[in-house]
Amino acid sequence: MSSTRAIEPGPPADPAPRRVWYTSYGSNMFLHRLACYLAGGRPASGTRVYPGCRDRTPPAASVPVELAGVMYFATRSPVWGGGRAFYDPDAAGRVLARAHLVSASQFADIAAQEMYREPGADLDLTEVLTRGRTALGDGRYETLVCAGHLDGLPLLTFTAPWRMGDVRSTAPSAPYLRHLASGLLEAGAWDADAVAAYVASRPGAHPHWSEQAVRELLTP
Repeated sequence: MSSTRAIEPGPPADPAPRRVWYTSYGSNMFLHRLACYLAGGRPASGTRVYPGCRDRTPPAASVPVELAGVMYFATRSPVWGGGRAFYDPDAAGRVLARAHLVSASQFADIAAQEMYREPGADLDLTEVLTRGRTALGDGRYETLVCAGHLDGLPLLTFTAPWRMGDVRSTAPSAPYLRHLASGLLEAGAWDADAVAAYVASRPGAHPHWSEQAVRELLTP
């Protein structure tokens, strides 16, 4: 099994990087799911067709990482019919995640599609790289977070503007959870038992999903 990569704290050296680590903690950890954002298409069991990025190149690398904070499920996805994954970087805990090395324009296009918008506009990353966080708007995935850097490039993700305790948790659907758990297993740093234990313990998944039920989602 591979090991997680160590994240270096603080802002990266380059204030305008051409490449970034898009750090997913949800279903986009699974490369097959991420491909729908990059190249366009509809994920298995999903209801939305994604237009894809301007640059449809696959990630140059995908590595397992662990972030400080908590991943939880809330709101209701019209694509999956259950709770969506969100990240609270200020909560005490650890988040199993996967960092995909993509271009800055690809990151911008992925963020746009997460908000059901047309891709095509680059993002000004100055504030998130210098301050660690910035709000593009009040939408559910419009708060950008820089979790540090890896190999000199920033680890960027997006989440909601609220804190975990500000919203009611919502149980995720089986298809969504299957993509998320499959992405963790595919990353190679955690076995099926570790993935099942982690996913089943997340707010929103607990108490609706047991470790055994999550493990069954990973069974071919």
